[in-house]
Amino acid sequence: MSDWLDEVLGKSTSPIVLLGLLGQGVFFMRFFVQWLASEKKQRSVIPIAFWYFSIGGGLLLLTYGVLDRDPVILVGQSTGLLIYSRNLYFVYRQRHETAKPNT
Repeated sequence: MSDWLDEVLGKSTSPIVLLGLLGQGVFFMRFFVQWLASEKKQRSVIPIAFWYFSIGGGLLLLTYGVLDRDPVILVGQSTGLLIYSRNLYFVYRQRHETAKPNT
């Protein structure tokens, strides 16, 4: 166990690992802003910042996966990015349709 911990701690200063940790931090923020928004409204809410943090964290983690050659991260983040982008598209499409004047 000590050898494993020494190896993990030794890798923690690697630029690739630091990028991955940054990505995890940005990705975590999506949950944080969603929780705050839901607490404020006292109901489940997904603010637009949730999707931006999802995309930002997903891009950083995808970059980490490419640099680390991690197929699990590559598959998970690449499919996630498609879903987050699609949801952001739906948000803007709905806003655009709602803003149209009635004719």
